Amino acid sequence: MSRILAIDPGTRRIGLAVSDPTGTLAQPLSAVERKGGQDWAEAIAALAGKLEAAEIVVGLPRHMDGSEGDAAADARRMAETLGTRTNLPVRLWDERLTTVAAERMFRETGVNTRRARRHIDSAAAVLILQGYLDRRKNCGGEE
Repeated sequence: MSRILAIDPGTRRIGLAVSDPTGTLAQPLSAVERKGGQDWAEAIAALAGKLEAAEIVVGLPRHMDGSEGDAAADARRMAETLGTRTNLPVRLWDERLTTVAAERMFRETGVNTRRARRHIDSAAAVLILQGYLDRRKNCGGEE
C-alpha cells in the first residue's frame, strides 16, 4: 500500500496529514497557509509527490443535517484542483465535527487552543484521515 495525504480545508490554513506506508496510522504534517499569495495547490502537489502519495482525501464539511454550504463547495473545488495538479485520485470524506474534536483534544491536555491554532488544523486532518483509513480497513479495502 502507498501513503495517503489528507487535507482539512480552511480559509486561512489547510491542515495536512499523511498515512504510514501500510495505510494504518495517520500522522500530522505542517499546515499550508492559504493566504499571502502562496500557491497552496502547488505546495500540496509538491508535497504529494515528495511523499509518493497514491491518493488524496479532502475533508468535506457538511452541516449537521448532511446538507452542504459554501465551505463544502470550496472543498469540492479544492479537490478538483488537486486532482488536476497531481493526477491522483481525490476522495471527499465527511469531516463533520473534526475541528471541534481536535480543539477538544488540545483543551483536555491543557493546551491553549488559540496558541495551538496551526496545530489544530493538522490534528483535524489526522482525524479525517484516520476515519478514512479505519473505514477502508473495516470494509475490506477501497470504498
